[in-house]
Amino acid sequence: MKTLTIELPDNLEIEEFEAKMLFAGQLYEKGKVTLGQATAIVGISKRAFMEIMGRFGFSVFNYSEEDIEHDIRVAPGR
Repeated sequence: MKTLTIELPDNLEIEEFEAKMLFAGQLYEKGKVTLGQATAIVGISKRAFMEIMGRFGFSVFNYSEEDIEHDIRVAPGR
């Protein structure tokens, strides 16, 4: 795994866990990392990550609008 060092302003009040969640959640939501990779970044279980994601404004379901529309169009009974 790569190591990334980020310098943040002293006046930014953010905990390490929050920063990791924001970073991993953004990467996961954009499809850049898998759920397992995102949880490894934060250092928590998949279940915990999925439960906490909503508090940070992320969705566990990384479906695009186009994917959802396609699934609706091809759903049985339509």
